[in-house]
Amino acid sequence: MEQSERKPWKKNLYENQGYEDNYTDPSFLKDLKKNYNLEQFTLKQCLLGVTKISQEISVVTIFLIIFYHLYTNETQPQKLLFNSFALTGIGYLIYVIYNGTNSEIAKNVIEDSKTVFTVLIFGYLFSPILHNLTDSISTDTIFSTTFIILFFHLLLHDYGIDGFLVSRTISLNNGIFASICLASRLSTPFHAFVFLVISVEIFVLKPLLFEKIWKPAMIIPIIGITVYYLMNISKVLLIIYLLILFFINIVCPIIFQRLHNHKCTIKGPWDEAIIFSDDESDSNK
Repeated sequence: MEQSERKPWKKNLYENQGYEDNYTDPSFLKDLKKNYNLEQFTLKQCLLGVTKISQEISVVTIFLIIFYHLYTNETQPQKLLFNSFALTGIGYLIYVIYNGTNSEIAKNVIEDSKTVFTVLIFGYLFSPILHNLTDSISTDTIFSTTFIILFFHLLLHDYGIDGFLVSRTISLNNGIFASICLASRLSTPFHAFVFLVISVEIFVLKPLLFEKIWKPAMIIPIIGITVYYLMNISKVLLIIYLLILFFINIVCPIIFQRLHNHKCTIKGPWDEAIIFSDDESDSNK
């Protein structure tokens, strides 16, 4: 059949139009869209966004610094417990102010106080058991296991971006499990109790507060505190910490921004159909 005698080509697989199976009409790609809904990021956005990762790395480092001071008895546990209660109290006041009205604040304070009191009582009662929980395991094994667990805590932590690796529950469990492992290496059950209280404040309460008030500028005092204490512990660890932060805060955002700007995605009639609600349809127009 001559080309002029053929019917106009239509995107229809259910009737014989007289065209070869591998025929591609020029109109087939008229609906092709490149970089459809692709969000572009500036270098400033990348640098500010990655501060959440640096914040969590710094907080985990502070967590290990606290363990070091308890492990070597350089700091009295009573002092650490008092300071942690003071900081938690200030953070809680900020949280309830951000999270409720005046009528709700009093009710929340009463209910939360009951919860805190219950947790402290049971934590103190069970601290001797937790302190002796891993006596049969060598200290080197505990430290190695803790390092791996904290790595997975950082890997699975919720940094505000959805992903298949993100899991708040598993990340929290990793942090608490690492705390229990390290608490078993401390000298007394009271040391273990104080360390576990601080661990709950770091891994459970801190994310709730930072989710409400986090600003990229907050990373500066956090890094400053970490650098100050690492300087007094080990210069090598300080250098490793600063190199990690430099790679994550400077190198990674630059690489990501350059590669993302050259990203090319295509969308066409061959893609699966996507069903939108009325609001989503209006926003995509």
